[in-house]
Amino acid sequence: MKDYRLIMTIFGASGDLARRKLYPALYQLYNKGFLAEHFAIIGTARREWDHDFFRQIIRESLNEGIQVNDNIEAFLSHFYYQSNDVKQVEQYFDLKKLSHLLAKKYQTNGNQIFYISLSPNLFPIITSQLKEQGLLTKKGYNRLIIEKPFGYNENSAEELQAQLTQSFSEEQIYRIDHYLGKSIVNQILPIRMNNFLSRFLWDPTHIDHIQITLDEELGVGERGTYYETSGVSRDMIQNHALQLLTLVTMDLPENTSNESLRQKKIARLKQLKHYANLKDLKEHVVRGQYIMSKDQKEIAYRQEKNVAPDSKTETYMALKIGIDQENWLHTPIYLRSGKQLNNKQTDIKIIYKKEAENIPANYLQIELAPKPGIRLALSQSDSTHCKEIKELHLSYQLPHELAKIIPGDYEKLLFDCMNGDLSNFAHFLEVKYAWQFIDSIHSLWQEEDIPDLAFYPAQSNGPEAGDWLIEKDHRFWFNE
Repeated sequence: MKDYRLIMTIFGASGDLARRKLYPALYQLYNKGFLAEHFAIIGTARREWDHDFFRQIIRESLNEGIQVNDNIEAFLSHFYYQSNDVKQVEQYFDLKKLSHLLAKKYQTNGNQIFYISLSPNLFPIITSQLKEQGLLTKKGYNRLIIEKPFGYNENSAEELQAQLTQSFSEEQIYRIDHYLGKSIVNQILPIRMNNFLSRFLWDPTHIDHIQITLDEELGVGERGTYYETSGVSRDMIQNHALQLLTLVTMDLPENTSNESLRQKKIARLKQLKHYANLKDLKEHVVRGQYIMSKDQKEIAYRQEKNVAPDSKTETYMALKIGIDQENWLHTPIYLRSGKQLNNKQTDIKIIYKKEAENIPANYLQIELAPKPGIRLALSQSDSTHCKEIKELHLSYQLPHELAKIIPGDYEKLLFDCMNGDLSNFAHFLEVKYAWQFIDSIHSLWQEEDIPDLAFYPAQSNGPEAGDWLIEKDHRFWFNE
């Protein structure tokens, strides 16, 4: 098994994401032998911690989520802490000194990953200092992982890209979207590409429509300040939802190289049909916001911390999307995402055209959560005298034992970065065209100072307007 040699520097090492996702993911890679003797992790944040306290924080984060082994102390010995205010130039000198010391100690061959888990407005400050203060090595590789949001709109994304590429090339930038690290999501393209039957399953001439659902039971919680500037359109649709859309509709690449896969995704996002005018938008897009639950146990969005009492931010969105490409012209994609709904549902459903009106439509379901799996619904006779037509479900669900050992989202994506595999990270042009689509919606909304919200009680099915969006086309949401 390959023993990966690298130093990973985590900016924002004291943050929630690092504790919940990064440290457990690194520990799993260590347990599986991919990280062994020749790696070091440098944590940086403004807090005045030392190495021992930092290691104790990591130990506690692991105890919260996974079972640790006797090797925990050996694992923790590879972690080091450097207090760092990213805006203070002189503090990068200390970081450089520590990095050089560890590179020599662990013989990392100059390989470096910089993970920025901080506000995007700090990305260009950090990356410029990494270059100007000589922290980027000439031997080995330098790779940058950044979390969303990548910009607020197309213009800000382009500005951020211009700043980042002064220090890192596009091939060195890994824009992480944890949905693309999910095991089931990683099965979509192999199933499409490697199976004779799937050529028929993914033929748009036989597909009636596609449904993509990203529903959450939780409200915004402590994220009120962020959510007020993003809403579900920027928080979920622009990245997670549109990435799933590309995977199920993109033209299959000639090979599985990073470049080939990403170019096919870029092409599909570029082909998303923008809404022509405000009337067109209102017919195809619903925006909603949750109010207090009927039992009054859940508060309204406008009552959440750091949310304006008259906020017009959308917490729910449903869209009918078209693709401006010959094969997909007549196959709509219905997409919805919302918070404070009555169940968590994250899935893709490919609905096939009916054989007859009295026979239920066949569909293929790819479920990301809560129970990852794949199901094909066919029609059968119930074998009684009535000969009633019922659904037959052919399903695959991740076995419990397998689910325990399959890499988690962040483990998978960190491993991909270590291997230089960009296929599950968004290219800048994917970001650009996704923003163009979302920006076109916000631009039309602004024409009437944002249209009225469709309010829905917390812990409900969502607004009735979301159901009507698809029902007026004589279709309905599949909620199972």
